[in-house]
Amino acid sequence: MTQPMCSRISSAWRRIVLTGFFVCLVTSGAKDFTAEQRNHWAFRKITQPDVPKNETRWGHNSIDAFILQKLESAGIQPGAAADKITLLRRATFDLTGLPPTPEEIDSFLADTSSEAFERIIDRLLLSPQYGERWARHWLDLARYAESEGFKADETRPNVWRYRDYVISSFNEDKPYDRFLSEQIAGDELWPNDPDALIATGFNRHYPDESNARNLMQRRQEILNDITDTVGAVFTGLTYACARCHDHKFDPILQKDYYRLQAFFANSAAADKIPLLPPAQRDGYNRDLAVWENSTAGIRAQLDALEKPEREEIIKDYVDKYPAEIQAALKKAPEERSPFECQMVAKAELYINPASHQYIAKSSTAASRLKDEGKKQWEALKAKLKEFDHLHPGKFPVGTGIADLSAESPRTYMLKGGAWNAPMEEIQPGFLSILNPALTPIIRPAHLESTGRRSALARVLTDPENPLTARVIVNRIWQHHFESGIAATASDFGFKGERPTHPELIDWLASEFMANGWSMKHLHKRIMLSATYQQASNFRPEAGQIDPDNKLLWRYPRQRLEAEVIRDAALAVSGLLNPAMGGPSVYPELPAGMKPYGSWEVSESDERHRRSIYVFVRRNMRYPMFETFDMPDTHESCSRRNSTTSPLQALTMLNNKVSLEWARAFASRVYRAAGSDREKQVHTAYRLAYGRAPSSHELELVHAFFKKHTAIIASDRRDKDETLTLLASLDPEFERTDPAAQLIGLIDFCHMLLNSNEFVYLN
Repeated sequence: MTQPMCSRISSAWRRIVLTGFFVCLVTSGAKDFTAEQRNHWAFRKITQPDVPKNETRWGHNSIDAFILQKLESAGIQPGAAADKITLLRRATFDLTGLPPTPEEIDSFLADTSSEAFERIIDRLLLSPQYGERWARHWLDLARYAESEGFKADETRPNVWRYRDYVISSFNEDKPYDRFLSEQIAGDELWPNDPDALIATGFNRHYPDESNARNLMQRRQEILNDITDTVGAVFTGLTYACARCHDHKFDPILQKDYYRLQAFFANSAAADKIPLLPPAQRDGYNRDLAVWENSTAGIRAQLDALEKPEREEIIKDYVDKYPAEIQAALKKAPEERSPFECQMVAKAELYINPASHQYIAKSSTAASRLKDEGKKQWEALKAKLKEFDHLHPGKFPVGTGIADLSAESPRTYMLKGGAWNAPMEEIQPGFLSILNPALTPIIRPAHLESTGRRSALARVLTDPENPLTARVIVNRIWQHHFESGIAATASDFGFKGERPTHPELIDWLASEFMANGWSMKHLHKRIMLSATYQQASNFRPEAGQIDPDNKLLWRYPRQRLEAEVIRDAALAVSGLLNPAMGGPSVYPELPAGMKPYGSWEVSESDERHRRSIYVFVRRNMRYPMFETFDMPDTHESCSRRNSTTSPLQALTMLNNKVSLEWARAFASRVYRAAGSDREKQVHTAYRLAYGRAPSSHELELVHAFFKKHTAIIASDRRDKDETLTLLASLDPEFERTDPAAQLIGLIDFCHMLLNSNEFVYLN
């Protein structure tokens, strides 16, 4: 059994003791930490603080008592409650990333009971769109992408399964300690659970430079990426700063950096994880055997033609490896050291035909054939195609990581972080300042794995660990209020922002663990608070005291993320395809834009899937997403920037896709309201904003229509072009209303999609 991490024992790992199937991390004396370091808020044990007394009776739950205490001490009164439509829109975007429908608005307005909003939250948390919304936040942390990055940026064809795993995990409210453990060591802890194997993709999302032939350096860069990401995401600490020396500000020793890295020293890419159940796998293999037997002769002839070219391609590739790698490749498997096994495994991603990154693919080798050889190859391929009906299709596989064997390569502390400057040998371990106890590393039975990552998962999810629960509840709070209680969500160290409400973050962490590490429970707690339900109105007297709203005297107005803006526009226009899961889709790119790598535009309906299903290429983010601050996926992102630039306005005004949204939106309005201008305006406002227009807005809109009609009536070219497009959306348009009026409706709908109220959340 894992002992509590914070037991009062000495503070540095000294050696690994191997006894049977157990490897114990043993501790002994090490560097002394200052009292200030030991008493830093993030390293103190989590305790459940007493809820402050609430003499004024403001609020709905304990969260409000903590918020009110700070407000009153600053001389600020809490804000008024938001109106019901604002509250519904806020909650719906927060939990699903989509606007509420008119029917949902009507239902909520009609429900006058005190439990009305709670029922809304319960419904939204049960919606499958909840997982799609909150998975996007996690994918930012996981630096999720579907390509390698760097110059070649090759596609990783099965990475999308990790995205679907995250969505389903959020939807089923998988306990966070289980969710975390699956991503660190799912293959060791639950080797027969396909989801747990796919979950290890969290640490497979490192960028990788296939053209770099120094595999020793590449391996170290990958380990650095994994170490930095695991440290930032799960502990909220800037581990990366300790790669070259002891951390300059936080109590993270350079040894601690490589201790964390040692947990992953034996891990390598697993890009062919079989996902069919054993019974189906047997059937697949039987069907495949039929195809193989039927095509054996043809394939042998193809192989004979390709072999000389294939060997030349591989030789040219391998000859550029350092001498150590070439020597390891020539050795028999049983003669290789654990480190050499790592190097060979990395090389085989490119020289093994079973890998999707195989450099000597059949088509590549064939492209070098000439004259008669080329003709023979093409004839054989045509003959092989005749047997396609016998082939059972692609075998479903996942992408993740796994240990190569039960014995790990050695880990060394590196001088200045240089891959080729090893110093003393390091064993797996956690932060010295937390005085971690003896932690057994148990080799999994019947599995070629070290068990190191399982030990790390146990350390991270130990309730005595003061970091893990604090970090995740702060992240969830951040996505509800734009900023976390501690604003630097991946930096809980001395240079990070101190929490504005340290007692509240501990109370939330305690509640979170006590309620089974349930994220949905935490969402509901937060959203039922009066703090969350405040209006976003600015009050000058409060703003003078707390200009940054750190004490939460109002709900912080925030801009929607790029993906949510697109999804909301698709939903309002009636174009959104709600289909979930599966391979990623490729929306249309702006005219004249040359894609980086392959980008075959999906069919019309598929293009309108939710944004989380849009293919993520590291070197070419989807242009609209990049314009609206989608992060660079080469590294973990804990909080997105929110910039304001002319490109954003131009994208929403002039992009062909945004014009398509406006036309479809107008078509939807017209079908609902007919040619009645008043009804059109009310319908459009209701769909876009969830509310009715004010009398002042009605005056402005009618003035716009009047002026717009006069201008468009004189522009024959614009009128003809638009009528053609309108007819493709709804043939009734051309036969009922004058073209100028219809064009005016499109431009009005376009304006609504471009407004601040549409892209901001109040």
